[in-house]
Amino acid sequence: MQPHNTPRPSPTRRQFLQATAAGAGSLAMPELLLSQKTDRKYPVVGQGEHRYECIHDWGKLPKGHVYGGASHGVAIDSVGHVYVTHHGTPGSIFVFDSSGQFVKSMGREFMENGHGVGHGIDIRREGDDEFLYLSPDNNSFGFAKMSLKGELVWQKDRTTISKDSGLYTNENAKFRATNLSFSPDGGYYLGDGYGSGYIHRYDKNDKYEDSFGGSGESDGKFRTPHGQWLDERNGTPKVVVCDRQNKRLQYFDVKGKYLSKLEGFLSPADIDIRGHLMLVADLSCRLTILDRRNTVIAQLGEDKAWRQKVLDATLNMRSKRELWLPGKFVRPHDACFDQDGNIFVAEWVQTGRVSKLRKLS
Repeated sequence: MQPHNTPRPSPTRRQFLQATAAGAGSLAMPELLLSQKTDRKYPVVGQGEHRYECIHDWGKLPKGHVYGGASHGVAIDSVGHVYVTHHGTPGSIFVFDSSGQFVKSMGREFMENGHGVGHGIDIRREGDDEFLYLSPDNNSFGFAKMSLKGELVWQKDRTTISKDSGLYTNENAKFRATNLSFSPDGGYYLGDGYGSGYIHRYDKNDKYEDSFGGSGESDGKFRTPHGQWLDERNGTPKVVVCDRQNKRLQYFDVKGKYLSKLEGFLSPADIDIRGHLMLVADLSCRLTILDRRNTVIAQLGEDKAWRQKVLDATLNMRSKRELWLPGKFVRPHDACFDQDGNIFVAEWVQTGRVSKLRKLS
């Protein structure tokens, strides 16, 4: 995600109706034609005003640095440095400059069994400084706020959130962070996406306010609320949540009151917003771009036959790099815009993969 300012984050990071399913094939065809007709070094994905050169394995890691079991999250600071969370070593975050040159590793606090457990990551400007907000993929670490230099500001683990919320008092209650987002008044929302499915709301002074969601399939409930973001595109701030296993997005007001749902997704994982565009990374091999009316205007990488192959458990495609195809996504876990409208994608695949989608139109 792009960095956000407080108190109001600046823009960055109904159903699809039956037209979404019908349109997927027509959206995919221009991608195929573009790739066949171009002499470009990199394959081209997208349609119309949303065409991108797809540069896989962007960013040069030095010797001894690996993504390990997966790359997970991606965020961009105000100078264009790209932060990628991972399950490799060293640390749990790799930082690159805008050209893809390695800057540093960080987040050694969030490692277990000799490897990182980096997962969700977002950046927000607060006054003159920028801060990382982290959601390590671990039962005990919880959430953390850290300076860009790596100084830990706070950490909210299961014990802290249980004390604040009154939830998780049962030792069998699950807790495992996935992602977070920012409220327009300087507060934030912490998503227990791999645990009990709650989103916890804190104010700008780090005081607990309330929780919403919880596990279920009905409106306002979640099955893996994996990612979330603040949507201000129509002038009214709302929280939009990737309800991954329910295959939908859900909208809430800033206090957590359920508003509406947007169906037709496959495995929505995380969200970024830039101007009037909303970008949804989908673990089922594609990225979806929607306009301010939440009409689908592009699906990058959409290919039904490719998706069937990737999702075939017997092939274990996320670990079979030799079977991956240029211009095709395997498991997009997070994606964000940079200041120029390019897109960075982190995929949940063995050995990790970050792709830069360089905007062409």
